[in-house]
Amino acid sequence: MKIDILTLFPEMFNNIFSESIIKRALDEGKVQINIHNFRDYTKDPHNKVDDTPFGGGAGMVLSLQPIYDAVKALKTNDSFVILMSPSGKVFKQNMAHTLSHKKHLIIICGHYEGFDDRIRNIIDLELSIGDYILTGGEIPSMVITDAIIRLIPGVITKESLEVESFDEGLLDYPVYTKPREFKGMKVPDVLLSGDHQKITEYRQTERIKRTKENRPDLLKKAGD
Repeated sequence: MKIDILTLFPEMFNNIFSESIIKRALDEGKVQINIHNFRDYTKDPHNKVDDTPFGGGAGMVLSLQPIYDAVKALKTNDSFVILMSPSGKVFKQNMAHTLSHKKHLIIICGHYEGFDDRIRNIIDLELSIGDYILTGGEIPSMVITDAIIRLIPGVITKESLEVESFDEGLLDYPVYTKPREFKGMKVPDVLLSGDHQKITEYRQTERIKRTKENRPDLLKKAGD
């Protein structure tokens, strides 16, 4: 997979992809990530990429031309273009699975007051990571990149992906490791029993319990 990220602030990405699982995926050639400053594509004599909004209003709006030309330069027949925006569809785990099968992603990071709405004519999907406002699309682009890359075959073991939060509309079950007891806090006996059927039943029960406590909305959606 190849991922091209368009941003006004490429320095924000200097360290985020150089650690842990993503670094390993990069080193093993399972993914290629390129960060592009779309200011490099502006035709404005003063190197501007934004302007005041028609009709008035606060803030500056990202111009169409630099982003249009950047996408045009990078796009191929395999490309899928994503715009990070608070107005987009909320990113979910099932979307991460779908996007992990794409050959080439181009991710546009919005900023300032917004972007010329005509940019929506050159994208395939508009995404948000939640119902709140950030200063720009850089952090959201990092979030979805991380979520997608870990699902690429071979990046993480298949067994580690078999049961995770949000699969089947449930959160993940609690896990424990040594020691069996620490300052009076004990590992549940069933996990030490060796009875795999009981362990499976326990974990499913705990998934439902945790989801009811923390994300009852997930259970409601599953029942709709």
